[in-house]
Amino acid sequence: MSFNVSTSFRLDRGRIARMLRLPGGIVDRNLRRRVERVQRAAERLAPGGMGQTISSSIRYETNGPVGTITVRHPAALFVTGGTRPHIIRPRRTGGVLRFTVNGRVVYARLVHHPGTKPNDFLLRALREAL
Repeated sequence: MSFNVSTSFRLDRGRIARMLRLPGGIVDRNLRRRVERVQRAAERLAPGGMGQTISSSIRYETNGPVGTITVRHPAALFVTGGTRPHIIRPRRTGGVLRFTVNGRVVYARLVHHPGTKPNDFLLRALREAL
């Protein structure tokens, strides 16, 4: 006694591509989850109030969806990239800088700033979330 079983199927590549690339498709849903996870991590790791300026978006290109995390804080580049040593001068000509050190008010014509180390919280958020 022998049995023969055969089957056939037709693969609709266009339909599969649409399922993968279109909004609401498998890839889109997975990308949205991951982008939201990275955004939450970046908001948590960002210094000061910078986390409140972080947003995310998904755009659709010919190769499929692309997720983007954006920081709209004016100091974001200085925080993520750091700064070199530099001199801080008053904005007004003839003015002085006024700041507090150990509870005492100090005046100076210029300050030698040692620079800041980079704090690449976006890269850390990406590594942590993925």
